[in-house]
Amino acid sequence: MDQQEPHFLEIGQGVRRRRIAYRFDAGASVESPAIVWLSGFLSDMTSAKVGYLSDWAAANGYSMLRFDYSGHGLSGGDIEQASVGDWLEEAKTMLTLVGQRPIVLVGSSLGGWISLLLARALAQSGGTRLKGLVLIAPAWDMTEKLMWEKMSADARNAVVSEGVFFAPSDYDDPYPITKILIEEGRNHLLADGEITVNVPVRILQGMRDEDVPWEHARALVDLLATDDVDLTLVKAAGHRLSEPADLERLSRTIAALLDPISPPG
Repeated sequence: MDQQEPHFLEIGQGVRRRRIAYRFDAGASVESPAIVWLSGFLSDMTSAKVGYLSDWAAANGYSMLRFDYSGHGLSGGDIEQASVGDWLEEAKTMLTLVGQRPIVLVGSSLGGWISLLLARALAQSGGTRLKGLVLIAPAWDMTEKLMWEKMSADARNAVVSEGVFFAPSDYDDPYPITKILIEEGRNHLLADGEITVNVPVRILQGMRDEDVPWEHARALVDLLATDDVDLTLVKAAGHRLSEPADLERLSRTIAALLDPISPPG
């Protein structure tokens, strides 16, 4: 796994200013296509998938950028004050680090939602650098569809009256679902209209995923305003999709999107 020391970038103004940790491997040349990794909720850039992908990108001469959202990993900020809008702003700012390289966004879980929002913004601006999206168990509209709508009345009352509910986790300690996260997330929901991204979209989804049900990924297909969408359902897989076969599938999927681009170097 890559042991490159992280760098830091200051993002935001005033009390919203935060120090974001990132790693950027420049690849074989300044024209090397860039893989931009967007992590899941409460995950960071040290996960098994990121380590594998970093090594794979380096071996193939590609650039790779990954970072920790505010309130995550090595970045500053308080997770109980963070929101989808903050993380989207951070992703947009981080894209400036890759220059004019062609980009493939790879988003896992929450990162899938951020990737879709980022791709939509790039499409609206008329940019052509984005060459594809690879979404791993994409938790689009997560705060509403996968949190708020599934919470009990008591949990919702805690969010509204106390500002936070600590939800049990299968992976670690209970995690905070805050009023800020839920309410601000409603500014970024995608379910109400077609999602214009203007690039190929590849979705990898485990059918035994209890965090992001496969039906959620299937519903996304209908919302995307492009016909170039492939949904791969992995029958025996859960949410993390980090087994060796899953990682090889991920790199094959990215490689297929990068093949039409001029080889790096």
